[in-house]
Amino acid sequence: MDITNPPINNYLYRVTPPRDGILQEMEALAKKHNFPIIGPLVGRFLFQMATITKAQKIFELGSGYGYSAYWFASAMGKKGKIICTDGDEKNKILAESFFKRAKISNKITFKVGNALEILAATKGTFDIILNDVDKHQYPEVFDLVIPKLKKGGVFITDNLLWSSKVLDPHPDASTLGILKFTHKIYSSKKVFSTILPIRDGISVSVKL
Repeated sequence: MDITNPPINNYLYRVTPPRDGILQEMEALAKKHNFPIIGPLVGRFLFQMATITKAQKIFELGSGYGYSAYWFASAMGKKGKIICTDGDEKNKILAESFFKRAKISNKITFKVGNALEILAATKGTFDIILNDVDKHQYPEVFDLVIPKLKKGGVFITDNLLWSSKVLDPHPDASTLGILKFTHKIYSSKKVFSTILPIRDGISVSVKL
């Protein structure tokens, strides 16, 4: 959900350049089925982050049907590798159909299962890790991700403003998870973090 002032939000979408046909198809599918994707504003940001960091290895905790991975892969060189994760086999099948059509399948491995368990079992470190799992898991994610991130690597997390529910005096479990996570990223001496008020809030943490 976008929390930006509606007129400003409409302006941002209006001036954003058109995406390629496959991305537009993915966006239309998300709108039709009310499926959460990061959308083009954040997608362009992910493309920039992959370009700036010259990322070669990216891990996604929660990939849906591959919208964010598509943006990442489009910014990476031929040797770039992305590991996608999701709990639904149907999302993997759909994602891989999009990747094949876009000729980026060689960059992406899609694993079905518990994203946190898959990351824990994966050897090596990553240039970028994207987090978009269930919000109550966010505090646990932080502790898991930091050792898996290379020095200077970037940890990106979606939904940090959570449709303004972070202001609720009586937060539910998901909101509480986000609040605890926010405290972790700002109090940790292992990362330098900023929350950007794009769409539903994106945090960017650089490993020190």
